[in-house]
Amino acid sequence: MSTESATPEAEKGAASAAGIDQAVENAQRALRDSLAVAERRLSDAAKTAERVIKDSIETIRSQTQAYSGPAGQTVEEAQRYVVERVKERPVTATLAGLGVGFLLGLLLSSRGR
Repeated sequence: MSTESATPEAEKGAASAAGIDQAVENAQRALRDSLAVAERRLSDAAKTAERVIKDSIETIRSQTQAYSGPAGQTVEEAQRYVVERVKERPVTATLAGLGVGFLLGLLLSSRGR
């Protein structure tokens, strides 16, 4: 028996397997790099979207304060007026509330028919 080195076909197979392993490693590295880049871009996009939303909310809030101030004041004045009238004449206010409730009940019940 003689000790022969690997045949040329075996050497080609080993070289081919090494080339495949190297290609797989390169593909995995490229995939990891691509995922890292995508993650950074998504994070940046999320931060940008958050900033834009916060700015929009602040803009809307400042614009609506101009309108809500007078309306809120009017509602408060109306509420005070109603409370004062109820305190002055509680029985009349109660009967008026019952009458309005009764009329609303009649209107709503006739709608269902």
